[in-house]
Amino acid sequence: MLEPRLKAELLVQALLRHAQAAARAAYVTRRGDAQSGAVLVKHVGPGFRCTVFQTAFADDGARRWLPMTGDLPVAEAEADAFVARQCRYDEDLWVVEIEAPEGWSPEAP
Repeated sequence: MLEPRLKAELLVQALLRHAQAAARAAYVTRRGDAQSGAVLVKHVGPGFRCTVFQTAFADDGARRWLPMTGDLPVAEAEADAFVARQCRYDEDLWVVEIEAPEGWSPEAP
């Protein structure tokens, strides 16, 4: 059974509050469809190394944040290129950028 889907705009607002509550800078760099747009999170970590996350369904059917740029952080230019490619294919896509040099995970508070 599929989980009910949270509206994209509410998910983005929750991400921003989650980051800001932990004293991390967070920005919406691209607004998508408020109801059903997918959401990418670009985490800028130490040394401007980045990981781009997107939700996907895990084997158990639960929605999880997966690192779309791989398990290890990549150069910011590579992360930006990935985001740009995704935006070309999905005009409803949201992009949130979170600056957290000490590390960050969308799963943990």
